[in-house]
Amino acid sequence: MSEKAALDRALHHATEYLESLETRSVITTATHEELTERLDIELQDKSLPAEQVIDELARGVEGGLLTSGGGRFFAWAIGGTLPAALAADWLSSAWDQNAGIYACSPALAILENTCGNWLKDVLGLPPSASFAFVTGCQMAHVTALAAARHKLLADRGWDVEKRGLAGAPQITIHTGELRHESILRAARFLGLGLDAVRHHPCSSDGQLDLDAVEASLDDGPSVIVLQAGEFNTGNYDDFARAAELARKHQGWVHVDGAIGLWAAASAKTRHLMKGCELLDSWATDGHKWLNLPFDTGFVFVAHPEAHKQSMTIRASYFSAGGEGIRDQIDWGPEWSRRARSVPAYAALRSLGRRGLEELVDRCCEHARAIVAGIGALPGVEVVSEPIINQGILRFLAKDGDHDRRTDEVIDRIQAKGVTWFGGSNWRGTRVMRVIVLNWRTREKDVADAIESVRQVLEELDG
Repeated sequence: MSEKAALDRALHHATEYLESLETRSVITTATHEELTERLDIELQDKSLPAEQVIDELARGVEGGLLTSGGGRFFAWAIGGTLPAALAADWLSSAWDQNAGIYACSPALAILENTCGNWLKDVLGLPPSASFAFVTGCQMAHVTALAAARHKLLADRGWDVEKRGLAGAPQITIHTGELRHESILRAARFLGLGLDAVRHHPCSSDGQLDLDAVEASLDDGPSVIVLQAGEFNTGNYDDFARAAELARKHQGWVHVDGAIGLWAAASAKTRHLMKGCELLDSWATDGHKWLNLPFDTGFVFVAHPEAHKQSMTIRASYFSAGGEGIRDQIDWGPEWSRRARSVPAYAALRSLGRRGLEELVDRCCEHARAIVAGIGALPGVEVVSEPIINQGILRFLAKDGDHDRRTDEVIDRIQAKGVTWFGGSNWRGTRVMRVIVLNWRTREKDVADAIESVRQVLEELDG
């Protein structure tokens, strides 16, 4: 097999795809039947040249890829991939290192440690916090809540890693009615169960009612889960107040900052993060606002010993690390894994502090422009203006069935293939969610998106 020939073909197809993003339809154009016919084939007996496999793979997926990496995609909190991050990810695959322990790849272990410290700095988190590179915010929540489980139970005399949860004090998770479902999944993964989650009311703009939380707190082990950037409105909870409650009741406060934690990188939005540094753990995604390839998330914990004890395990074949050596396996849930720090390191080096700040500011400006532009069209209601980079709209029907009308408009927008917005539920109504995360998005993309919606509304209304 020729490695160079295969890599050359991959470079050709990747470059061709990336150069087409500005003009490519945002929607998929191949049918399910067409894609199945091309890709759902029998495995042949004989080996094939690597370059042939790459060519056939590229042809097989054509028309079946959603152009979510382009600048006209404004749904599902999907960013793009920065050039430096993409190239570094290719290098990481070529180097083929196991980023599980220092001994497997000393250079990449040091690189991860450096990158983790950079991230704490730009996100305004305590320098003493521990961290881990995980697959995304889902596993960041699992890791953070595992550390919380360890400390909350250890403080009450229970060794959960040794004794398990049977007979242990019940941990209660206090969160808002508008929490993301990944928090519930984390509770299930950790054996805490959905019955341990108490849902509290939120204000009209999505902020957790901490008075209601305080009224239900007792001396039992409790975790308060806050949001830095609520999923629909981008609102921020009261971090300082939650920190006071946790100290008073010997609890733990975790922050779901999948998107909004990055507000700390900009002088214009940093005020939203006031008091966040006082909390116990934080989770965010790299493949959203930092524009890294998928399979990248970050978790930070203010209690390194609890974090390490909840994750670490030793095996006889591990090489003993020396003073100051950081084995990545001690901080994350995986044994073997790819070096996620490589694209993160490259992205941060490529952007620098100023570039990261400009990326955050630019996305916020584009989101405001899209919401204002669409909101000014006839029959459109702005439900929530962007606090950071996301807002929500709905489309009003003459017969009063605004939910039906909103879904109909969203479907028509997507079908045109010029831009992509997604639907969501907000306070019992259907809305169209706008979120801007991609480094590729330009003013022209914003204008094209608004114009496409205008055309859809005209077509529907005759």
